[in-house]
Amino acid sequence: MRAITYSRYGGPDVLELTEQPTPKVGPDSVLVRVRAASVNPVDWKLRAGYLDQVMDVTFPVVPGWDVAGVVERVGLDTPELQVGDEVYGYVRKDWVQGGTFAELVAAPVRTLARKPASLSFEEAAAVPLAGLTAYQSIERAGVRAGQTVLVHAAAGGVGQFAVQIAAARGARVIGTASERNHDHLRSLGAEPVVYGDGLADRVRALAPQGVDVVLDYGSDDLVPTTRAVLAEGGTVASIVDAAARDELGGHYVWVRPSTADLDALSALADAGQLRVDVAEVFDLADAAAAHEASAGGHVRGKVVVRV
Repeated sequence: MRAITYSRYGGPDVLELTEQPTPKVGPDSVLVRVRAASVNPVDWKLRAGYLDQVMDVTFPVVPGWDVAGVVERVGLDTPELQVGDEVYGYVRKDWVQGGTFAELVAAPVRTLARKPASLSFEEAAAVPLAGLTAYQSIERAGVRAGQTVLVHAAAGGVGQFAVQIAAARGARVIGTASERNHDHLRSLGAEPVVYGDGLADRVRALAPQGVDVVLDYGSDDLVPTTRAVLAEGGTVASIVDAAARDELGGHYVWVRPSTADLDALSALADAGQLRVDVAEVFDLADAAAAHEASAGGHVRGKVVVRV
């Protein structure tokens, strides 16, 4: 099968289109014919070696954790899925090696769910890691109807999903973003504010009683800003700053694969409550350019690789 691989840490130039053996399918896994995969910041951070102290890596690595495709073969004990099922998922395993930037990937069934009927394969591939990160941080923070929620980096890959999920729950959402993204945030259901100096005052102007939940997907001054805007009894959840837990008594979240949570995202998408923004689509052979586009930080929405 064709796959993108890298055999050493480095820049995008270490990515190569190679021929690899068809993955073996374990008892609780299925073989997925990949139709699309998407790029997340963790992909190029892993490729550069930034997470070498966190995860075991076996070279050559096929990068990628997000996938959308069709089940081609099932394992010995996978009653959840059948050959021909359209699926999507966050295929993170316990080590880094057999990823989704390939024609075929062996995926544990715990990492997959049926693809939302309303989404294309490219759109579905853009959802899992970012969508699950947003959903699980919102779950951990207990976001519910009637609350006011502040979302940091609301126009980012995770933030866009968080805005929509929180709004679908009936929360009022305030989102930080650069001014060029404010109209986009309004279209997703958020009240935008510019980040930077004076942010706490701008948030308090919109929510004089404070906010009930702070969701942090990228903030320069999380601790002082949260202390300035969080209402009594409120909570904070962060995916980037352990101070949310250690100093603010909230939650520090690392996303996990979850079929049930993917099903919840599918339900939102099929109900028209979760819009997926695909910024660019690259062919598999152009995976290096896809990594560069994602790492450049100038795209709004997800970068997708079509297989």
